[in-house]
Amino acid sequence: MKAFTRLTAAVVIIMIALTAVLNITLLARRETAEGLYRVEAKHAAAEISRTGSADLSKYTRITGVFPDDGDLYHTDSHYLIVEADGRLWRVEYRIPEQKNETLLAVNIVMTVSFICVLTVLVYIRKAVLKPFGQFTELPSELAKGNLFMTLPEHKNRWFGKFTWGVEMLRDHLEVSRRHELEAQRDKRLLLLSLSHDIKTPLSAIKLSAEALARGLYPDPEKQRETARLISKRASEIEGLMGQIRDAANEDLIKFEVHMSEVFIDDLLNKVRMPFMSRLEPLGTELVISDHTNCLLSCDPDRLAECLQNLVDNAIKYGDGRRITFTFADEEDCRLLTVANTGCTLPAEELPHVFESFKRGSNAGTAEGSGLGLYICRKLMTLMDGDAFAETADGEFKVTLVIRKA
Repeated sequence: MKAFTRLTAAVVIIMIALTAVLNITLLARRETAEGLYRVEAKHAAAEISRTGSADLSKYTRITGVFPDDGDLYHTDSHYLIVEADGRLWRVEYRIPEQKNETLLAVNIVMTVSFICVLTVLVYIRKAVLKPFGQFTELPSELAKGNLFMTLPEHKNRWFGKFTWGVEMLRDHLEVSRRHELEAQRDKRLLLLSLSHDIKTPLSAIKLSAEALARGLYPDPEKQRETARLISKRASEIEGLMGQIRDAANEDLIKFEVHMSEVFIDDLLNKVRMPFMSRLEPLGTELVISDHTNCLLSCDPDRLAECLQNLVDNAIKYGDGRRITFTFADEEDCRLLTVANTGCTLPAEELPHVFESFKRGSNAGTAEGSGLGLYICRKLMTLMDGDAFAETADGEFKVTLVIRKA
């Protein structure tokens, strides 16, 4: 805000200085024009010295030339005394009517411009900068986990969409936190319950094994029965361990889709624009093949998220030469394939690329969580579509199967 105040002061000073310079320039030009009569008087004196008289038709400001006849200074006109041909001459001249219209117009224009500029600056300060200052603490508070910080209400069109987006972000973070806490609570209760349930068969196995080891059951039939009991209890433990494994494999992310419709060109523009600033410095060519602009049945935001994941993976794991979008039709579906050059993924790892937390051996030092393709397939399945991957001709390709509207 202080910087903007300094900028406003600088603009005011510049406008005032510019107005002063223009006024000084125009006044100087007017004085120069009015002083031309002196030049004409000198020319007339020179002409009299040469010819003994002066032709007044050649002069625009001189109205008369009179020799000294004893009454040289008696006149009501503006005059100038000059010497020519050894005598004194009275050169009468007229001063043109002073025209202030130009000067007045310039000052009016500068005043109006000054008021307009000042009004715009005041409006920016009041309607843009001051409201924006109320949001400066919000990102850091959200990063700290403070999701209860209220946003001031603004009807200003500059901030309507911004505040709406921030509210959506806060709501999303709040829902994600609630789901995370619920998941942690449920898994903790599950682990406590399973650990308690495991104790019973484990104790039975331990006691039965100890009895066998001490020879407490000399009867072979009793020994076989004890062995069957141990096997049964071991199966119970195996079942409980399966529950633990299933709990560990549950989705860590809550997937929700809201089906709607979108034209494929609108979708591509939504995906392409955020990546152009990253692709240009890398020299990566983004090729979108010819296609018809059909209407797709999907969640536009979620489908855009899938494509953004694919382009991000192509940037991180490709060789940076080219990323290609190709299209095909199959029954009532549109197939959209994203391919990148420089594929180094081993063929035996291809079936596992859609598994959660699974990263290929070609990942190297590239950052990632191993969830991108997993999320992509999950979302496509929820949108009644699919996703599959293949490698061919040194390219890694992921194809999204999207239903047409």
